[in-house]
Amino acid sequence: MKTLVYSAKDFEIPYLEKANCKKHEFTFLEASLSSESAVKAIGYEAVSISSSGKASTIVIEKLKDFGVKYITLRAVGHDNVNLKAANTFGIKVANVPAYSPCAIAEHAVGLLLTLNRKLIEANKRAKSFNFNLNNLIGFDLNNKTIGIVGTGKIGAIMTKIMHGFGCELLGYDIVENEELIKKYGMQYQSLEALCKKADIISLHVPLNSETHHLIDEDLIDKMKPGVVIINTARGAVLNTEDVIKGLRSGIIGALGIDVYEKERGLFFTNHSNDIITDEMIIKLNAMPNVLITGHQAFLTEEALTNIAETTIYNLDCWSKNRETENELTKTVTETV
Repeated sequence: MKTLVYSAKDFEIPYLEKANCKKHEFTFLEASLSSESAVKAIGYEAVSISSSGKASTIVIEKLKDFGVKYITLRAVGHDNVNLKAANTFGIKVANVPAYSPCAIAEHAVGLLLTLNRKLIEANKRAKSFNFNLNNLIGFDLNNKTIGIVGTGKIGAIMTKIMHGFGCELLGYDIVENEELIKKYGMQYQSLEALCKKADIISLHVPLNSETHHLIDEDLIDKMKPGVVIINTARGAVLNTEDVIKGLRSGIIGALGIDVYEKERGLFFTNHSNDIITDEMIIKLNAMPNVLITGHQAFLTEEALTNIAETTIYNLDCWSKNRETENELTKTVTETV
């Protein structure tokens, strides 16, 4: 199948080529899918996009006109694709539903430990042979209360890891995971109750109309002073302006984010020689108790291998006129 791979990064191309084994005709394009770049898909039966691409109604209509029949996402999240529009225009969409929950959960723990034990500052000092320990005090994770918002595949791994640290575990989800209750003593709470009790809050929910700006000023005001917030889910789960206020007031003691609500057009690209005009990311970057990584939680060999193999699997199914269980438009059709 002739496929245009948008947002192709140097680090992922070898994994895609290895998984493909020359079965499909790939063209790699550095640009992400947008209304402007959609024209590049003329002559292709399928396109592959990452989370940085935007498949809006207008874009999907253009892709349909250009002859595209399939969109395969190299990600779990699909909030950047209008599935109803894809269904309307007859374009099938599939994702990679679970490439490596461990990669995301482990990165969340890495953010937490780095923030808590001031590792960035400690290393910066050591580089200049300054081994002064002032202002490097952290806290034991043992016996601390962690609130895990979203207890699906990634949240469940996070629960297991934090149980190993000896944390008290609070959970919030629309569906309670009985296994987490039995194995790790997870206590499910309302979101408000969780925010009132937790020393640490880790977010693992998808982005949708219910979770957009889930963490806002109202909830932040109910949190324990000094709470640590970790977000490896989706940027817009946090109301960033409200979070900045919380950091300035001291209610939020530290923030670790691998995602950002205005990351499209910013993340995945070197802007070191550019003038950044996004005031929120400038403010966050200036705060010593904020740690930002550029949507790299998925960046492990295992995850990249699984993403590539599932992407090829989706294309294989479509090329043989078979359904893939990863199809998202089928779900939309069934629920409409």
